[in-house]
Amino acid sequence: MRSILIVLDSAGIGSAPDADRYGDWGADTLGHIFTNKPDLALPALFSIGLGEVLAGGGRDKGISARYGRIRTIAPGKDSTSAHWEMAGAIPKHPFTVFEKLPPQLVESIEADAKVDFLGKDGHTENLKDLHQQQLATGRPILHLPPGESAIEISAHESVMAKARLYEIARIARRHSTAHRIARIIAQPLTGKPGTYTDASGRHEYHTVPPRTVLNAISESGLVVEGVGKIADLFARSGVTHTHHTKSNADGLHFIDRLWERTHDGLIVANLNDFDRHGHARDVPAFAKSLVEFDTWLATFLPKLNPEDLLIITADHGNDPTFRGADHTREELPLLVHCDGMSGSLGTHETLADIAATLTGFFQLKEKWPTGKPFLDFKPKKTGKVRLRKSTA
Repeated sequence: MRSILIVLDSAGIGSAPDADRYGDWGADTLGHIFTNKPDLALPALFSIGLGEVLAGGGRDKGISARYGRIRTIAPGKDSTSAHWEMAGAIPKHPFTVFEKLPPQLVESIEADAKVDFLGKDGHTENLKDLHQQQLATGRPILHLPPGESAIEISAHESVMAKARLYEIARIARRHSTAHRIARIIAQPLTGKPGTYTDASGRHEYHTVPPRTVLNAISESGLVVEGVGKIADLFARSGVTHTHHTKSNADGLHFIDRLWERTHDGLIVANLNDFDRHGHARDVPAFAKSLVEFDTWLATFLPKLNPEDLLIITADHGNDPTFRGADHTREELPLLVHCDGMSGSLGTHETLADIAATLTGFFQLKEKWPTGKPFLDFKPKKTGKVRLRKSTA
């Protein structure tokens, strides 16, 4: 039994019903990309139903998969909440997204870590000046990633050893938990002032989720391979192997290698380039990444056996044509390839339906308490599972 869940980070498909609560009514990440790039062609994604989802259905001839829309009910519009929800653990309260870091939090980290930060409020508009100060003083820089429940701590490799940077980040993690901050990021830097770039060795220190379907799958003896930032988002809980990536291309390379050697288990992959382009409000780069993924998908689909399960979805929107530089509260695509079945899945109210579906696919002993499966599986005499075609 092999399954793969691919999260196209930020690939929303139109305002969620509660988008106005987040100031996001009118956001439509993929819709607006197609509006701005009318010649954009994604034949592989359209062959498994993306065109039907975007157009509202009714033209599903030749579609080789199930397709629909899915929503998130967790408060907030961050990657952590959405990934936890699709793994069956729905956060009741949103993670904190600060516009400015509280002085008392910064002071408590500084006292414990014996450090004096640059950019204490988390704003880095004068980044070149901060880089110059860092080279002169060796002090690390605080940064608030836009729209994220995260604090990034960065320092140039020439002025701070990675081990020391990681130590500061671990201390910041302890102090940030009470403030409901999801992630602490330790980012080494390289290059010259004003043109610093991210160096290798990025580490994330994440708050630990409640028990998820990833735990249930790994506890059953199956592997759970995390590609991209999956292990970070789940604080490695339930993830048996971790494969960090630098780009979508890197992630797709890992998927190909893992798929060849995986006979039983789950691969969960997050492709994060889309999110970077959304924050940068870069429509051409977002469209280019979609084409690159679609080209890869065309080579991957023939590698699927009838009993394999492929799920493609997203975690939130990040409309590159929308105001600001934040995530956007949107509905999400749900594309499901398994057992040769096709047709509409309708609209699902929670990403937790993915966890419930994986529970059925892997025939786990426990019925997952949140979500409802969008496919119904029955055991084969061989011990494998197949779709109940009467309900699919």
